Amino acid sequence: MKIAVYCGASSGRADGPYPAEARKLGELMAQHNIDLVYGGSSVGLMGSVADGVLDAGGHVCGVMPQVLVEREQVHIGLSELHEVEDMHQRKAVMMELADAFIALPGGTGTLEELFEVWAWRQIGIHHKPFGLLNIDGYYDHLLAFIEHASQEAFIRGEYRDFLMVDDQADNLLSRLSERVDVQTA
Repeated sequence: MKIAVYCGASSGRADGPYPAEARKLGELMAQHNIDLVYGGSSVGLMGSVADGVLDAGGHVCGVMPQVLVEREQVHIGLSELHEVEDMHQRKAVMMELADAFIALPGGTGTLEELFEVWAWRQIGIHHKPFGLLNIDGYYDHLLAFIEHASQEAFIRGEYRDFLMVDDQADNLLSRLSERVDVQTA
């Protein structure tokens, strides 16, 4: 199984738990023979999750647009690198390669990737599961907004329920794996 992980090129606040939790997710992925597909960077949470996978002996596939290869510092330990033309191609390649998706804390790029995966699932472009790893309540306000949007009838309940949320990496990986297995059966 391959999981695309969307996350920041930043590590978040200096005293935050985000890098350690991203690394833990990577380690768990490798222990469960789950390949990582991600943006290919060595910095921020992207670097942390990749380091976790690699240090635990797992496979890491980076997908990075040429314009970011130098700016985001390609991770030198990658198992494979797909160098693509632009961000649209990056997202398309990640979507094609992955069986499931996880969003870790991040900024506008992470949110954009999450919502694109969600919108594409909603209209049937894919049927792959996705979730949020809600480290230290990072996504609590977003989840409250999503609930509000659902109550105001802008997000239908069944579409809201596509999004799996957990604050424990092992639980989220297990839930995603179950959904992938059901969809491929």
